[in-house]
Amino acid sequence: MPSKTSVSNTSTYQDIGAFWDTHDATEFGEQTDVEFEINIKSQQRYFSLDNQLSLKVRQIAGQHGISGETLLNLWVQEKINQIQNVVQT
Repeated sequence: MPSKTSVSNTSTYQDIGAFWDTHDATEFGEQTDVEFEINIKSQQRYFSLDNQLSLKVRQIAGQHGISGETLLNLWVQEKINQIQNVVQT
């Protein structure tokens, strides 16, 4: 984290939170129109995973230089493909 934030002039998350509890973003700078897009289809879903399994997943993912999330997505996709191939034959 930077030594101090530019608006709140504080240096801890707690102080930043306290600052914004008593201030409004409209108090700082000129308001301008902003355009942005939201891709609802890209939402993520989270599933609980046993702690021991989680540790093993992170270890294996680290050995392959990828995140645990990426590894799990690859494994789940692979399993889905296997199941779909069995059903189609």
